[in-house]
Amino acid sequence: MIARIAIEFSLNPRLLLAFLEYQSGWVYGFPQSQQAIDYPMGYQNEDVQDLYQQAAWFASRVMDGYYGWKEGRRLVIGFNDGRFLRLAPELNAGSVGLMNAFTYLYNYDNWAQLIYAEDNFFTFYEQMFGNPWIRAQQVEPLIPADVVQPTMILPFEPNIKWAFTGGPHAAWSAADVWAALDFAPPSSETGCHESPAWVVASISGLVVRSGNGVVVVDMDGDGYEQTGWTLLYLHIATKDRVPVGTWVEVGDRIGHPSCEGGRSTGTHVHIARRYNGEWVPADGPLPFVLSGWTARASSEIYKGWLTRGTEIIYASTSATYNTHIARDD
Repeated sequence: MIARIAIEFSLNPRLLLAFLEYQSGWVYGFPQSQQAIDYPMGYQNEDVQDLYQQAAWFASRVMDGYYGWKEGRRLVIGFNDGRFLRLAPELNAGSVGLMNAFTYLYNYDNWAQLIYAEDNFFTFYEQMFGNPWIRAQQVEPLIPADVVQPTMILPFEPNIKWAFTGGPHAAWSAADVWAALDFAPPSSETGCHESPAWVVASISGLVVRSGNGVVVVDMDGDGYEQTGWTLLYLHIATKDRVPVGTWVEVGDRIGHPSCEGGRSTGTHVHIARRYNGEWVPADGPLPFVLSGWTARASSEIYKGWLTRGTEIIYASTSATYNTHIARDD
């Protein structure tokens, strides 16, 4: 279960395991109370019970802080007791991610103990897995300054009008990283329905994950989602979905759009990029560019535009004419 959360959210499994053990003793022993069984990450909410939901909740809160800090949206953190704390500019995104998650579980005084006391969480983590700073030095920077996005095409077949239904928004679950875009196929039906349209590979690479509505293409073909460029496709129907181990070229069919794999109000495909395991915001220093169309974010999630020269396509779930886009390559 922890491995699944780590791969879906693209979060270090050591962090998940360390906090799980810190909160409820699941890793080295057995939880000693019903509360620890129901709420293994310590978040007491009847709608968020069992290990999967609790770990997903924790991962989302860490990502909120991590990417919110990197993208300039998370400058303060708030506590349940009404206090707010402005974040120091020298902090790194990983620390802010943890600090943010802990605010949902502790008041300020207990939070400060968890962060700064002699027996703080970071000391606990190091006892389990060693020094995280030394490990980080072996892989940083995750996104070098000179990296560029490889050429990618729109994820559907040419000369067919799809609708741009979702501008930059959460890459996975509700985490605050605006890395994804949505496209819906042409249809006279609304809502969730079977579509004969094809989603195609925007990049060439190896299919390393296929199931539960997801297809992940690994561009460098080494089989690891944590290295190089990968592209996530969500809401891919079971029928005709490309299997794991398939090498796809640009434009190859990978499956049909659907509502499978997560919450959805209508048939579409959701796509997001990662580089070295890190979600890449759709608008920013490395904007999402598909068939020459560049993604731009609005101040509102799911809003935004695709621009190409003087042409502009607007994102809207209504799929009106000004959302229509086609591959013309």
